[in-house]
Amino acid sequence: MILKFLLIIILTSGIALSQPYPDQHYFYENENLVQRIDSLNNLEVSSDGKSVVFSEGAANGFVIFEPDSSEFPFNRGLPSWNGYVPNDNSSFKVMMRFYNNGWSPWLTVGFWKANIWSAYGYTSYSGGEIEIDYAVLNSYHTKWQFRVDMKRTSSSQPSPNLYKLSFFVSDQVTTNNVNIPALVNDNPEAIFINTQHFYQYSLDPGIGGNICSPTSVSMVLRSYDIEVDPLQFALDTYCPYWSIFGIWPRVVQNAAEFGLNGSVTRYRSWSDAREVLAAGGRVVMSVGSPLYPNGHLIMLAGFDAAGNPISHDPAKSNGYSYMHNKTSLSQSWFNKGGIAYSFFKDTTGLTSAEEIIAGMPETPLLLNNYPNPFNPATKIGFQIPDYGFVSLRIYDLLGREIAVLVNEEKPAGIYEVHFDAAGLSTGVYIYSINFNSSESSKIYSMNKKMLYLK
Repeated sequence: MILKFLLIIILTSGIALSQPYPDQHYFYENENLVQRIDSLNNLEVSSDGKSVVFSEGAANGFVIFEPDSSEFPFNRGLPSWNGYVPNDNSSFKVMMRFYNNGWSPWLTVGFWKANIWSAYGYTSYSGGEIEIDYAVLNSYHTKWQFRVDMKRTSSSQPSPNLYKLSFFVSDQVTTNNVNIPALVNDNPEAIFINTQHFYQYSLDPGIGGNICSPTSVSMVLRSYDIEVDPLQFALDTYCPYWSIFGIWPRVVQNAAEFGLNGSVTRYRSWSDAREVLAAGGRVVMSVGSPLYPNGHLIMLAGFDAAGNPISHDPAKSNGYSYMHNKTSLSQSWFNKGGIAYSFFKDTTGLTSAEEIIAGMPETPLLLNNYPNPFNPATKIGFQIPDYGFVSLRIYDLLGREIAVLVNEEKPAGIYEVHFDAAGLSTGVYIYSINFNSSESSKIYSMNKKMLYLK
């Protein structure tokens, strides 16, 4: 099934070009990505069925995915992807085309890691262009298609793999009609994300002024306790074609190499961003005037008790937990379209039940749901150390019970259940486990949050 969601719904009183169309996010990952394959040349589906890799003996190949259509027209688009490339002797290049009374040529939207092709490819046509990392179209579209080329210097080199494609589409009218006073009056509840602060100018005297984007993402990685050399992370994101460090999908892809699930997205309110933080995600804001007329990226750290945004700003030596003026920051981010990197930590690293059992704690462990965010279904795992009665339930943020997934006695072991949120509202939900051990007569409880986006 196609994974699609409306990240932020902007209500309109009719479908007219004078009014903004809703933002829409379309993404495909793992099994859902490979199910969308239209044709393959010298590539194949990986043995685990979750990614695209080289066929044995091949050094050049491509995959074309089925066309997709949006529910509402768009004239702006933010592509991004997640994959893995083991070294600079192999690479993949992502291309897109758009349909409007005929298909556009294939346009290159980026590559990873090294550009080992003889030519970068087209970036524009009569109907629009890929403006470095951003699809800017001259008219409204509803249909697009992805193609990914892979190359390695020899068939003996390890294969790249690609496991996620993302495309966030919107209408420029939405950005043009931003209501700054309403945003300033949007006061989310307090929350704070701790991290190690990196001051971009101290990382390297030569490039320090140009690496705000990778430096902010390095702070995101540290907030998840993932080790990273921020200077090397920045150097790895450098694009020799455009001669810049901050190309949005390249930075998101680099984070994928460290175990993050990321996309280039948009937010239209502070409360929407807070929901992602509350669900365990991270947000890196792309801002402009009046704070940073030449553009800048900042990690959103959270909100204080009055609903004022807090940031970890790499451009300031005292930028940890920095408080920009809320009006100025709202103008800087939302007048630029609310563009951001959205990240969640990939929790699928455990490869076998034996690995989990070997580290099983004495108390039951409720595992992170996957995928998160999800639409409309997700999987929830849990493990219990001995025989007992297990209850696993879903609640909304008001404490109302939404679903009972498990309510029975079970032996020690690892379990996974399916939750389908179809028919529910977009938002944060709580999944809660209670375990009554028959051996110790102790009762254990644990709660986690997940984010449903449609």
